[in-house]
Amino acid sequence: MQMITALSPLLRPKSVLLVNKLRTKPVVDAIQALLSYVWEKYPDVKVYHEDRPDIPEGVHVWKPGPDAQKIDLVVTLGGDGTILHASSLFKVGAVPPVLSFSMGTLGFLLPFHIDDFAKAIDSAFEGGAAVLHRMRLSCTFQDKSGSQIGTDFEEWQVMNEVALHRGSSPHLNTIDVFVDGQHLTEAVSDGLIVSTPTGSTAYSLSAGGPIVHPSLSAIVLTPICPRSLSFRPLVFPSSSSITLRIGDRSRASAGLSMDGQISHVLSPGESVTVQASLYPIPCINRSSIADPDESREGVGPGKEDDWVRDINNLLQYNATFRSKALLRHSRT
Repeated sequence: MQMITALSPLLRPKSVLLVNKLRTKPVVDAIQALLSYVWEKYPDVKVYHEDRPDIPEGVHVWKPGPDAQKIDLVVTLGGDGTILHASSLFKVGAVPPVLSFSMGTLGFLLPFHIDDFAKAIDSAFEGGAAVLHRMRLSCTFQDKSGSQIGTDFEEWQVMNEVALHRGSSPHLNTIDVFVDGQHLTEAVSDGLIVSTPTGSTAYSLSAGGPIVHPSLSAIVLTPICPRSLSFRPLVFPSSSSITLRIGDRSRASAGLSMDGQISHVLSPGESVTVQASLYPIPCINRSSIADPDESREGVGPGKEDDWVRDINNLLQYNATFRSKALLRHSRT
């Protein structure tokens, strides 16, 4: 299965879901300014919010699930974790386009600063934005006999990664890895990470995995502190199905987390199967929104790669000691 990765036009939304981090004063002020702007310029648009104690005044309550109100656009205010939370709200079916504003400590998935909300909102509402479809992973769980465990876990879809880890156990995990039903290897390690290209710059990168461009359709398998030094990260096509089975000889169960949320514990003989989801996350790119009064050299709107900017600015990709020193000097 190949995931859609081409940019596509965004239709004007009629309903908006606001997803935000905990409401500190800067977040409260930003939400109020954003809502005032939307209600004044687009009075026919309905704004929804999760049913939380800090729900903004004047918005409608929205609850995820099969009977949820239809959402045309998701607007997030926070860090990268806010986008992951927004993804978790749409575990079944298509995900609306996501317009993300940075108000957190990490911004790899956040193309817009909150100060630019007016131009970004206008471009999204007037159909002048474009989206990059970031693939997600869907996960199912099996018991020792291979039968699926429960129904609650059928809906798990993740944007970054699925991680099996030994948790607080002092023992290494023994995990059998199967690719499309074929046994690949028996991994003895602290755990394994299965990530999307988007998640390749998260936990997988810290564990030594490769950096993968988010427009690619691929699944990354990264070991966490493997006993064998020849066990290196692997990249599979998105059509692959990856099964991680806790070996019968494993001395410990394995904790399983999805996008940083602990969800399940797998005992010896139990397994999780991961494959590309049918429903990616459509993320609006900053480079697709141009200021008509702004003349800039280089590529035109929609051609510039937000990812290239981010690995240079946020990851300091291939920065030498000398260039880092010059960078600090240029900021003073």
